Amino acid sequence: MLRFLGITVGILVQVLFAVTSYYNYVFLKGSPPRAGRCALAWDAFLAVQFGVVHSLLLLPGVKKKLVQFISPAFYGLFFCTAACLTLIFTMSQWQVGDWAIWQLSGWLRLGVQTLYLMCWGTLFYSLCCAGFGFHTGWLPWWYWVQEKPIPRRPFQPRGAFSLIRHPAYMSFLGLVWFTPDMTSDRALLVAIWTVYIFLGSYLKDLRLIHYVGDAYREYRAGVPAYVRMARSRAAVRT
Repeated sequence: MLRFLGITVGILVQVLFAVTSYYNYVFLKGSPPRAGRCALAWDAFLAVQFGVVHSLLLLPGVKKKLVQFISPAFYGLFFCTAACLTLIFTMSQWQVGDWAIWQLSGWLRLGVQTLYLMCWGTLFYSLCCAGFGFHTGWLPWWYWVQEKPIPRRPFQPRGAFSLIRHPAYMSFLGLVWFTPDMTSDRALLVAIWTVYIFLGSYLKDLRLIHYVGDAYREYRAGVPAYVRMARSRAAVRT
């Protein structure tokens, strides 16, 4: 019975991830202004709580304490569930602003929407390069289903990760910024989640130094975090 429940939980979490991803796609596309009262303080809380929970559960110290109660095979599923639920809470309770900073039309609108779609593609590509199954908790759980020991996650930068350290964060940054309707609430979301993205990438560097050690220190020293930094370094060398 416990094994049946474990298999069921793993499948349900993957379904939850797929459903959340779809609604996140719709949410981040943006919405035109809506008549009514906009509670920016409430929206700010929603934006912050997602970032805090997401980052907190990735901290090595927090994970070390939680795996005393949660099997390592299921910790990825637990993290994925927590991230999805906080994101669903954010999206379902979000209040769209009643005025717009900009509303694009014509070719500009089409161009921004195209860039938005491209960022989803680069995000998916980046997650695949980094090990998509680890991000959703599917891979450790699948080894548990097969009754095999969970392998140590390898550190093998490839694809976009050989050029920049944080292609997934950079893609998510594009998803936040590329909207044809920049309402007051969206501007707030952009501000908070931009800070969260850069802070999250910094914490990821520290986290990987903790887990990988000198190999990641060498990688960090030779590979820039973002494209802009890569260009600036190239300019200095020339």
